[in-house]
Amino acid sequence: MKGITTRKIKPSGLELVDKLVGIQRVTKATKGGRSFGFTAIVVVGDENGIGGYGLGKSKEVSEAITKGIDDAKKNLFRFPIIKSTLPHEQDGKFGGARVFLRPASSGTGVIAGGAMRAVLECVGVHDVLAKSKGSSNPHNLVKATFDALHKMRDAHQVARSRGISISKVFNG
Repeated sequence: MKGITTRKIKPSGLELVDKLVGIQRVTKATKGGRSFGFTAIVVVGDENGIGGYGLGKSKEVSEAITKGIDDAKKNLFRFPIIKSTLPHEQDGKFGGARVFLRPASSGTGVIAGGAMRAVLECVGVHDVLAKSKGSSNPHNLVKATFDALHKMRDAHQVARSRGISISKVFNG
C-alpha cells in the first residue's frame, strides 16, 4: 500500500468494542485420529474512527476468541470519518472478496452484510452503503473492508500530500 498513511494506535485508555465475525471448527488428521480446534476472527474498535481485526486459534472456543481479541488490539488503525460517514467512495479487495463502500446521508444507517457490518460498526461508521462482490468468506471480507478503509483519505491528508492548503483542495 504505497502512498497511504495510516497510523498504528496503541490501545492505552481506549474503550474498545469487540465483535465476533466468525468462528470455524478446524480438523487435523493425526495418527491417533482426528484432532479438533477452533479459529475465530474478531473485530475491535472504539466506534470513533479506530479499528482493527485479529485471528485467534485454539483447542477451545473461548480461548480462540480471547486470542483473536488480543491480536486485534495489537493491530489498531485510525480511519477518517466525517459526520458519521466516509469521506468518499472506495473499493477494497483481498483474495476473492471485493467490497465497495459509498458514503450515505445522515440517518441512512449501515447498509452492509454480516462481516462488513461488524467492521463498519466497530470503526464508527453509522451511515454507509456497502456492497460485497465475489467471495463471501468472512476472513477475506473483513480484510477487504479494512483494505478499503486504509485507502480512505480526508481533505487534510490530500492537502498535506499535495503540499497545498485545504481551501485549494476544494476550490481547485
